[in-house]
Amino acid sequence: MDWSFMANRRIVRLNARLFPAGLYERAQWARFGMTPIEVEANTPAEIIPHVAEAEAVFVVSTSLPAEVIDAMGKCRVISRLGLGTDKIAVAHAKSRGIVVTNVPYFCIEEQADHSMAMLLGLARKIPQTQADMKLGAYRHAQDIVRSNRRLTGRVLGLVGFGNSAKLTARRAQGFGLKVIATRRRMSAENAADWGVELTDLDTLLHMSDYVSLHLPLMAETYHMIDAAALAKMRPDAFLINTSRGALVDEDALYTALVEGRLAGAGIDTFEQIDVFAEESVPTLPLLSLPNVIATPHVAAGSIESGQDVSRGGVENLATILAGHWPIGENIVNAGVEPRVSLAPYEPGLLG
Repeated sequence: MDWSFMANRRIVRLNARLFPAGLYERAQWARFGMTPIEVEANTPAEIIPHVAEAEAVFVVSTSLPAEVIDAMGKCRVISRLGLGTDKIAVAHAKSRGIVVTNVPYFCIEEQADHSMAMLLGLARKIPQTQADMKLGAYRHAQDIVRSNRRLTGRVLGLVGFGNSAKLTARRAQGFGLKVIATRRRMSAENAADWGVELTDLDTLLHMSDYVSLHLPLMAETYHMIDAAALAKMRPDAFLINTSRGALVDEDALYTALVEGRLAGAGIDTFEQIDVFAEESVPTLPLLSLPNVIATPHVAAGSIESGQDVSRGGVENLATILAGHWPIGENIVNAGVEPRVSLAPYEPGLLG
């Protein structure tokens, strides 16, 4: 296909400084003859002048609320360079005929790896024994690991059973863990194909030695792991969150850990810490606990995941500007009536 028409399209690429486009993403732009306008803007007042005339917008982490959506009078597509879309007013975009896309397979391997790394670190008390090693407290380290439990036969509970959860299950089974899971539409998934038993959330919290969260943030999942949910977990269990910070009530989690009602936690995403804001030393009490592994939203990181998201995000946008629907699973606001009519997805369109 001749992509020369892209040269005349106004395409805005947000997060130009916080998440600058790398060489691979720029190669994808060149592949389709596009030259996005690179912008760093993070409030509606800053964003609107840049996107008001845009036909398409790339976004990584900037919020796009309804106020911004309303100003995007010519926009056909918002291409999320990532997976989660909780910072985008998706329903409002749908009402305005703007297609919102994402890259559903972005970082699912990496998230599974990170979840398992946290599980293993917690199970083997790596943070505590590393601290003892640095202090020369060898006997203390040797003493505390006597209470470790062998992984074989332990239970991993997956809250959510999408792509990253399935890959986490596969990894966990290699360590001898039994895997159970829960999801909103439990009958829609043949979990037996993955060697996983489906159950309800309360049963999962009660049965699991490790609980790992793998689901998006939305109204129904906000603080789903609250004080009441934590009370259903056993005192020797661990919580792992590599999805969205606000899935967990962090104050309730801190209290449960301090009071010994939970053995530990591995947290990669936070509600009370904005890792995309100006850098500063965090003061969240949760981070002071020796049985907490905390990382600053880095579970997605790898060369391959970066390439996947760049290629997928650019292809989504290019496909729509070429007058076609992208792959169905890449459409976030399914059922949207686009501002400009789109032809069915064409497998050979992108070359």
